[in-house]
Amino acid sequence: MADQAGPEPATAVRRALRLLETIGARAGQATAQQLAREAGLPLVTVHELLPGLARDGFVTELGDGTYVLADAGTGPDGARDGQELPERVRPVLTALRNDLLAAVYLTLYVDGEIRVMEIVDSARTPRVDLWVGFEDAGHATALGKSVLRELDEEARAEYLSRHSLTGLTPRTITRPEELMQQLDASPAAPFVMDREEYARGTTCVAVPVYSGDQVGSLGISFRSDRMYRTTQVREGLLSSAVRVSRQLSLPR
Repeated sequence: MADQAGPEPATAVRRALRLLETIGARAGQATAQQLAREAGLPLVTVHELLPGLARDGFVTELGDGTYVLADAGTGPDGARDGQELPERVRPVLTALRNDLLAAVYLTLYVDGEIRVMEIVDSARTPRVDLWVGFEDAGHATALGKSVLRELDEEARAEYLSRHSLTGLTPRTITRPEELMQQLDASPAAPFVMDREEYARGTTCVAVPVYSGDQVGSLGISFRSDRMYRTTQVREGLLSSAVRVSRQLSLPR
């Protein structure tokens, strides 16, 4: 792939996700000053982010200058369960598949395991052969490594104590120290990639997503001999990650 992903878009997405999580955690509307304080972000950053989030339909600015999540609501339909989640985000995943011409995957870290919640593919964009379950292959997939990268040191250690780093291909990382070094030193964060570490001939790229405080990952897979421009993949994944996190975190 061409081009190098710079740190600025990644930082902006992380801040936008944090701001959306803060707004979603509130029972009512909040001013920019309140959101900056509760999200731990500079006020100038919040002022820069809010207009774009409002323009894209993520938040609503009320007449008194406060903000709420767009279409936020509570009630009997507000329960978030495993069956409902894919339905809420499938349109975003489908659009990403069509834009990047690649199979799209969504995972969440549930009860200490990396679980595939949804796959959107097609005859033209086939999914990778899931010959080893993600519960046993988190170390070998971009989706799994994206989740592990977001976990704190204690959670990572707990995960690795229960999962062997099995060599699935000659390129799979099988030493915990090497895996942790790769995750912590990734220059293209929050992007994580695996190049034929899970399956020969397949490359995957993933970024983190959130369902409230619960981490997950959004990624694509494509043939390793197929060329992609990094800029196109970066922009598609980052913008979709914001939308997916918003849909997963919104009360319904």
